[in-house]
Amino acid sequence: MSTLNNINDRVELNNGTRMPWLGLGVFQMSDDEARQACLHALDAGYRSLDTAAVYKNETGVGQALRETSIAREELFVTTKLWNDDQRSRRASSAFQESLDRLGTDYVDLYLVHWPVREHITETWKAMEEIYASGRAKAIGVSNFLPHHLEELLAVAEVVPTVNQVEFHPHLVQPDLLGFCKEHKIVVEAWSPLMQGQVASDKTFAALGEKYGKTPAQIVLRWDLQHGVVTIPKSVRASRIQENAGIFDFELSEADMSVLDALDQNKRLGPDPDTFGF
Repeated sequence: MSTLNNINDRVELNNGTRMPWLGLGVFQMSDDEARQACLHALDAGYRSLDTAAVYKNETGVGQALRETSIAREELFVTTKLWNDDQRSRRASSAFQESLDRLGTDYVDLYLVHWPVREHITETWKAMEEIYASGRAKAIGVSNFLPHHLEELLAVAEVVPTVNQVEFHPHLVQPDLLGFCKEHKIVVEAWSPLMQGQVASDKTFAALGEKYGKTPAQIVLRWDLQHGVVTIPKSVRASRIQENAGIFDFELSEADMSVLDALDQNKRLGPDPDTFGF
């Protein structure tokens, strides 16, 4: 991972699609906030935007896609299939609705948002049909633990390209990282900055002083050097710019180990085995 030295660097997914290592997450943003944040990110050199049907801001992301002068094929857009749409067996319809809100005829990555276990098989079959149609350049999952992935892989004809999960120094999940690496599934981090908690942690602050970087930049670089795609969320142009400043330095192996040792297996978000929505 030490060769990652440019915001334009991309990882090749298992189907040949190339995905930027850095993207913007727009969770809990209004349509207008998402539009503005996406435009700030695109101006700062980002080319990957991550939304979801349940965020209710796909329309705002789509407005940014239309307003930017950057060609659509240079951009990487991700959205996600919500749980209720799995339960009501309307994956195909829900996907088209997402495309309509985004105002695009394809997405680069479509994810199953959570593992609704009783529907994993039929949901994935629907995802494979969407992929076969060409309207999603890649398909994957989010919040899947190894046993969820094993269940899916037992029935899948198309191996997921990505597993987007909560990942940060307090929740490293080495078993999950190992499983995904073995099956050539790229791990993507949501909540990489621990909902802002990195700013007040002494370990990150000390490493920030050592490298001349902010605590957030230290953690985001740690993601990359683990081979994990990262999508920090911010609505502020200055923070979006700051979060992109992770391609001009490299953490030593010793400092990577310091951060790895902070693992507490501590979730800030829901547990994929017990979520109730």
